[in-house]
Amino acid sequence: MENLREKSLALPQLPGVYIMMDKSGKVIYVGKAKQLKNRVGSYFSGVHDIKTYALVEKIADFDVIIANSEFEALVLENSLIKHHMPKYNIRLRDDKGYQFIRVDLKQEYPVFTIARKQEKDGALYLGPYGNRSVTREAIETVCKALQIPTCGKDFAKIAGKERPCLHYHIGACRAYCQKGATAAEYRESIEAAVDIFHGKTAALIEKFTKEMDEAAENLSFELAAEKRDRLRAVQLLEQKQLVIAGSMADTDVAGFFRGPVKSCFTVLHYVDGNLISKDFELFDTPLEDDPDAMSGIVRQYYEKRGVLPKTICLPFATPDSELLEKLFTEIAGRRVTILIPQRGDKLKLVETANINAREETERVSTKEEKALKTLEWLQNALKLPNLSARIEAYDVSNTGASDIVASMTVFVRGRPYKKDYRRFKIKSVQRPDDYSSMKEVIQRRMARHSEADSKFAELPDLLLVDGGATHAAAVRAELIAAGVDLPVFGMVKDSKHKTRALMSPDGEEIGITGNPAAFALIGTIQEETHRFAVEYHRTLRSKNTIKSKLDEIEGVGEKRRNDLLKSFGSLKAISKADVEELSKVVPKNVAEKIYGHFNNEKGDTL
Repeated sequence: MENLREKSLALPQLPGVYIMMDKSGKVIYVGKAKQLKNRVGSYFSGVHDIKTYALVEKIADFDVIIANSEFEALVLENSLIKHHMPKYNIRLRDDKGYQFIRVDLKQEYPVFTIARKQEKDGALYLGPYGNRSVTREAIETVCKALQIPTCGKDFAKIAGKERPCLHYHIGACRAYCQKGATAAEYRESIEAAVDIFHGKTAALIEKFTKEMDEAAENLSFELAAEKRDRLRAVQLLEQKQLVIAGSMADTDVAGFFRGPVKSCFTVLHYVDGNLISKDFELFDTPLEDDPDAMSGIVRQYYEKRGVLPKTICLPFATPDSELLEKLFTEIAGRRVTILIPQRGDKLKLVETANINAREETERVSTKEEKALKTLEWLQNALKLPNLSARIEAYDVSNTGASDIVASMTVFVRGRPYKKDYRRFKIKSVQRPDDYSSMKEVIQRRMARHSEADSKFAELPDLLLVDGGATHAAAVRAELIAAGVDLPVFGMVKDSKHKTRALMSPDGEEIGITGNPAAFALIGTIQEETHRFAVEYHRTLRSKNTIKSKLDEIEGVGEKRRNDLLKSFGSLKAISKADVEELSKVVPKNVAEKIYGHFNNEKGDTL
């Protein structure tokens, strides 16, 4: 750490980007700075919160790129984050799946389709919307209300030549394929739909109301009834608020709430002062302070959407608000204004957005907050230097001297992280010896870590073993020999095989029964680790049983054994097969021996 601090002191007081790397050379964080020397140096001096401390602990080296201006640093930071996807940078969801509704009004009979992005093809793009199903529902709902066909027929070719289908008879389509229907009527419906997608329902309602009244005055009751039906359909859409804000939003109001585990960024979309929808993103609470975090979140959010409003109201100033305004203006090709309201109606809108962000955060983070409090309790009870965000647990399973195995389970923030589970087949121990078996496992695990094996790259904050002080001491000795300093505790069971306490390598017992949440967590970890070990042991024993049963039969070697298992799936299926079925896999004489072996074996059992 001292060498990194000294390296940071040699940096210039210039704007630029800094790139933090772990010992494998992987980029784990990218940031920008107005003055590189001050910003980078702050990581290697002073006191940090838990999240920043976790980042600093992983930094093995850093690099910097000096920029000509703060704006250039902002753009460069964006580019590097997209390229490296660093672990500790804010990352909004990748699966949002924003969609656009596309309609080419130059066509005689335009149709609404779904597009993933806007193209420069002269078509009109509406949105963005949520996922594909939401977008399709919006199209179908509006088309049904205005009786626009969704059958996909080419009306330019078939207009006036076909009979109406079922959709016409159930009132879902005006049958533009039948005689008498005109392209002008079709276009009128399409334009009305576009108005709805643009949020102009009030103007459309006024238009239909006027046309309905005029038709009634002229005694055109059929036309009046048609306008009435359309009017009701649009009014219903307006009440249900099914159309989501898109390119028509002229003002976005952002809100932010920072939770201990999860945080939320929410955006309220307004058109002409009317709220038309809400959008929000939940993500892991960032290590940056709120102004810096807001800058990164806003950039990611609008980059994914691809559409910017005229005005964006933020809940507080960011250190680069003016730069963001310049960046968004360049992206939009028109002026985009960023405001930080201090009073009046816009401040009330921001407060509303903040409340929405808080509600969304509290809705999803209750379980994670409980887990975090449990881990904080363990940190204090075990006198650990760090929060045990990542816990590894080990157990050994054997029956006699055969198939001795061990398991490694991983819990991240109190929840099983099965992606990192690992299994070990003990090689150096030929008889039941839990201490020696555990030593081998730790040796192999740490060796793989030192070899920069990606599957064992991340070390835990806390290591647990099934057993007492002796087991914990044996593991600690292996860690010291490997040059690794990690807290180790044994998980001790009572007479009923339930987790009772944690035991230090020095024999100090830490009771956990007084804290139900900690008791449940450690109990779950111990049971899961035992289950994973036993499951592996049974799998190996079952495979060996199958091998030994088939190896007893003359003419069945490794290849034929594997062919039989591949064909029949199990030893039981092989034992029930007749000679003809077996002959499809092995020679007939061998098939007869297999059949005879299992049938004789069954007879002996009887």
